[in-house]
Amino acid sequence: MSTSALVGETYRKRLIVFYIPLFLFVFAMLFPFFWMLITSIKTDAELYNRRISPFLVRDPTFEHWRMLFQDTLFVQWTWNTLWVAIVSTGISLFAGVLGGYALARLTFRGSTVFSIWIFITYLVPPALLFIPLTGVMAFFGLMDSRMSLMFSYPTFLVPFCVWLLIGYFQTIPKELEECARIDGATRIQAMVKIVLPLAVPGILSAGIFAFTLSWNEFLYALVFLSSPENKTVPVGVTGELILGDVFFWGPLMAGALFGSVPVAIVYSFFVEHYVSGMTGAVKG
Repeated sequence: MSTSALVGETYRKRLIVFYIPLFLFVFAMLFPFFWMLITSIKTDAELYNRRISPFLVRDPTFEHWRMLFQDTLFVQWTWNTLWVAIVSTGISLFAGVLGGYALARLTFRGSTVFSIWIFITYLVPPALLFIPLTGVMAFFGLMDSRMSLMFSYPTFLVPFCVWLLIGYFQTIPKELEECARIDGATRIQAMVKIVLPLAVPGILSAGIFAFTLSWNEFLYALVFLSSPENKTVPVGVTGELILGDVFFWGPLMAGALFGSVPVAIVYSFFVEHYVSGMTGAVKG
């Protein structure tokens, strides 16, 4: 077989095995964003006219965007969601780093069982926890405040962060800490100066996951928050733009599109660390 024939055969195999599946995967991932975009810039006449192709926009308009930002509290909802997500992620990462390091490095009675129970706790559906948490938040007077979400989200974020970081800390050689301890460093100094810098990919991956869950969480925000000015993006958009059986599809899609932007930005900046962190955790 000639060289050109071998090159052509290799290209066809690569096209079938790699490029076509990659194109289909990217198309499936980006199609919802494309659909939200074209729906948000269509007029109501186009949205409800079945004779017009749903994939085409004849008369683009930004009226739905104007309605979202001027006639609703979307900016306030975005700020609430961002503030809650940042605080919840910070609390969860702090607890996750300490718990993950302790369970990965320290040997004490029942450490293995404790690690398993942490993972089992993560598997408990949040829908089973909001009922007792409602009583707790009411007892402390935190209902209808962002503080209720900041204290309730770590109940399902901390177990995952701990479980993920246990696996990542186990991939870091213990000999590095032992060398630092021999040179006179305490365990805390060895953790802060040796282990944590090496564990940045794992910490970032846990942080991204926690931030995403906090940003998209719906049930707790729906139960704990009632005032329009305190709502988060998922609850505010669905609650204010769906009235009975009336769906304001244009503003809804605009809200969904703009509500996805912060998470997309976070992933775009830290995607390499996220992949390496998840890989290290799986190896652990």
